[in-house]
Amino acid sequence: MRFSLALPTGVVRPEQAVPFALLTQRTAAHRFWQGQGMVLDSHHLTVWLAGLGIRVPSGFGVSLMPLRAPYQAAVEARSVALSTGRSVVACFGPGGPAGQRGFQGRSYAGQLDACREYVHIVRGLLAHGETRLSGAEFATSARLAGLPAPDVSVGLGVLRARMAKLAGEVADVAVTWLGSASYLDGTLLPALREGAARRVRTGTDAGTGTGVDTHASPRPPRVTAYVPVALSGPGRAAAELAQAACGAHLQAPHYRDALRRSGIALEGDGGADDARKLVDGGVFLYGTVEEIHARLDEYRAIGVDEVVLHTSGVALTKGPRAAVDDLERVLEAAPDPAVR
Repeated sequence: MRFSLALPTGVVRPEQAVPFALLTQRTAAHRFWQGQGMVLDSHHLTVWLAGLGIRVPSGFGVSLMPLRAPYQAAVEARSVALSTGRSVVACFGPGGPAGQRGFQGRSYAGQLDACREYVHIVRGLLAHGETRLSGAEFATSARLAGLPAPDVSVGLGVLRARMAKLAGEVADVAVTWLGSASYLDGTLLPALREGAARRVRTGTDAGTGTGVDTHASPRPPRVTAYVPVALSGPGRAAAELAQAACGAHLQAPHYRDALRRSGIALEGDGGADDARKLVDGGVFLYGTVEEIHARLDEYRAIGVDEVVLHTSGVALTKGPRAAVDDLERVLEAAPDPAVR
């Protein structure tokens, strides 16, 4: 299992991302991940870092589909690969219906169908330089200029079993968030395997009418688990850190439903009591370096390919320097020498 790290908060100046990108480079952490940039665009920021000489494998997830057409998504992902000379993982998600209406004036008629079509277009362009699709949400007949570039993998953000099954059918990577190791093991990973089996069994990109899916792979998608972590210490409280990291998500219906399915019943509006349940339920990892790694080993044991250490709770309450320190200590103690 590989360890990566995430830029823990949105930044307003590109210099603020430098310590985290340098940490990726210096510790040989596998990949530098960013979420959806709402102030500075994540792709632009990665290219800016490359201009400084900080060229590391990058991951984007989960990028919101309503904010970019699939053709543009393919161009941006390959642009980063060309600029950095390193591999890229580009993962997408539809967001909630309210966000879809706010961004594009309407929600998708079918959430899963929209994701299926979007990934099919992006993967076709990146893998073969062209794609043709006439779907319910997206219709594209286009080419990318043929240029050699580092590998770009395409993925889906996964919260619940239906999206996991779809990712198994159409994606290279499945990215999870707010999922304990037990929830992944009992719900998401079986659904991914079911989807992958269907792709192999049918040889079709079901639901798009495109016939044989020439982008298909016989193995389930790689699994990347975003895991919020914080080291314990003086002046730190687990519930406060968990609320800072996850409180906004705890108010969204689709996140609340996913947590309920994992056995974590939220009763409030995302406050400290709900946040504490994330700690108790193994979603937010808090403790000593040894205790953190003991919980991370649970992800290793079930076959997760990559864990992304997410220190947003520390960054928001104690500052970015403290978040860098936490990441450095956790990475230095990683059992795999490749990430030291």
